[in-house]
Amino acid sequence: MSETTETIFSKIIRREIPADIVYEDDLALAFRDINPAAPVHILVIPKKPIPGLADAESGDDALLGHLLLTVKRVAEQAGLANGYRVVINTGPDGGQSVYHLHMHILGGRQMKWPSG
Repeated sequence: MSETTETIFSKIIRREIPADIVYEDDLALAFRDINPAAPVHILVIPKKPIPGLADAESGDDALLGHLLLTVKRVAEQAGLANGYRVVINTGPDGGQSVYHLHMHILGGRQMKWPSG
């Protein structure tokens, strides 16, 4: 995968595919997952097309920090005061299905552990 590989998330960023967007700024976009695994299931993605966490580089440190703070902001806006889970699937064994870095915010119910 390269940074120029087209994904469904690239199309959502460009508004070529509709999404229920709940947050956007210059660096990130957050939208509701179309196949939710919890009552609240929101994806946070960078607008920069990084294929996965394993592909992030040292120059991406500020962006990665921004994404985590975006997760916090979006979770607060979603009313997840009792807590939430943040998941980043990386690679085939990690269950990654879209090769554009994304963070899942899961909440609205008690999360189980171990997760899978």
